[in-house]
Amino acid sequence: MTEQERADLEEILGHHFQTSERLERALTHRSHRQNSEGSDNERLEFLGDRVLGLVASEALCGVFPAWDSGSLSKGLSRLVSASSIHGAARRLGLGGYLRIGPGEEKTGGREKKRLLADAYEAIVGAIYLDAGLKAAAGFLHRTLLEPALDGRGEGLESPDHKSALQEWLQRRGLGPVEYRVRSESGPEHRKMFEVEVWLSGKRMAASEGRTKKEAEQAAARVTLGALESGKEMA
Repeated sequence: MTEQERADLEEILGHHFQTSERLERALTHRSHRQNSEGSDNERLEFLGDRVLGLVASEALCGVFPAWDSGSLSKGLSRLVSASSIHGAARRLGLGGYLRIGPGEEKTGGREKKRLLADAYEAIVGAIYLDAGLKAAAGFLHRTLLEPALDGRGEGLESPDHKSALQEWLQRRGLGPVEYRVRSESGPEHRKMFEVEVWLSGKRMAASEGRTKKEAEQAAARVTLGALESGKEMA
């Protein structure tokens, strides 16, 4: 990374590193050919994940004082999911700054959800080591928590079955699924939607909901449950 690239990224992140090596390490995947033992971002990612959990938990408790522990746990799970963190990493353009090996480069590593999410968490860990919890929390609020909680966290208390299904399939080299609206029924103010989940040309499940999103979540939940249990689906 050149000095100009580092300066540009620090401006995007809103943090100037006292020790620039921390930023470089946070962006270094283990596949990078110049890696030596301990020089990739895995330890920083481990630390950043813990900092993220603490800061996100505090934010949820502050924004939703009436939520019980069950709702807070569900909200935290969605707030710090790989999909949520991947979205923040993409908004920051981290893919263009990753240090990855030739193999990952050829297979689109700069766009891979897991690599981007890990790099984001590693940057959180690097900022924490560089300037403490307040600086790391500020970064998290600006880039992840405030955008997610801007609408008062609508739906955070409910599990995100669509993301869970997508991640389950990706881990096994499958997917993506397609959601198809099979039917709409009822009066305008009380509509019901039936949505089907299709995977590789096969209909996996169908569920109903008062909105398309609700029906999609329900269908994803049924699909994931069946896949995890190894059941054959219609």
